Amino acid sequence: MSIFQRPFRSVLYTPGSNARALEKAREVAADALIFDLEDAVTPDEKDGARDLLGRVLAEAGYGARYRIVRMNGFDTDWGRRDALTFAANPGVDALLVPKVSGPADLDAVAALAPAKPLWAMLETAQGCLNAAAIAAHPGLEGLVIGTNDLARELGARDRADRLALQPALGLCLLAARAAGRVIVDGVHNAFRDQAGLQAEAEQGRDLGFDGKTLIHPMQVHTVNAIFAPSAAELDLARRQIEAFAAAQKQGKGVAVLDGRIVENLHIVTARQTLARADAIAAMNPQEA
Repeated sequence: MSIFQRPFRSVLYTPGSNARALEKAREVAADALIFDLEDAVTPDEKDGARDLLGRVLAEAGYGARYRIVRMNGFDTDWGRRDALTFAANPGVDALLVPKVSGPADLDAVAALAPAKPLWAMLETAQGCLNAAAIAAHPGLEGLVIGTNDLARELGARDRADRLALQPALGLCLLAARAAGRVIVDGVHNAFRDQAGLQAEAEQGRDLGFDGKTLIHPMQVHTVNAIFAPSAAELDLARRQIEAFAAAQKQGKGVAVLDGRIVENLHIVTARQTLARADAIAAMNPQEA
């Protein structure tokens, strides 16, 4: 499945040092997993976590889930060893580089792991301002927004509407779409707050994100539902395609459906909606 056909509704962070969490992640219905060697691992556990994660991922067992390793940065004692360890690991689909400030950060990782697609964490003011150049990097597949670090650097207040983050979120989204990259939203920290999670996920979906990063398995179901096409959206997409096809047979360039104009651009979106639903069903037959 192409990276552009694959769903990334739910992207769950999993601590690379926690053997039990690594095992449980095999059963979680997330579209993708980020195996974290950075923030979730203490300095004295870094080397052991790298070894453990390398063994676990080499054994596979994660089904169709996309497997991303968040490595440590090259400004630490562990980053280069992380890149070298997972450069050829068959159980790793991509490497996530933290705190990317510019394309040079990706160049450094690509030099050590040239065969692995890269993802970039945009979690600093400089990184967000350089989002277009980062997104254009030839080795990049996707972008992950690190809202916690970004909010801290901005000195932003914690608000449910994430008002202070809107300029950065929009800038990163523009960069991702201009370069044709996947982009997933940051985490909702209160993992038991389902209402807050739902509101934040709906905001991210409406802004244009492909999905959302998560910190707990109990968040997966809610986010999967929000970022999947609804029954009403699928019905509308099918009816738009039918109406437009009928109009074309009559020599017309537009159709009218439910009192609204339907043009070719709507058909492109409708087909993308149906394709997204098909991709979710292919990856998660239980949701079909």
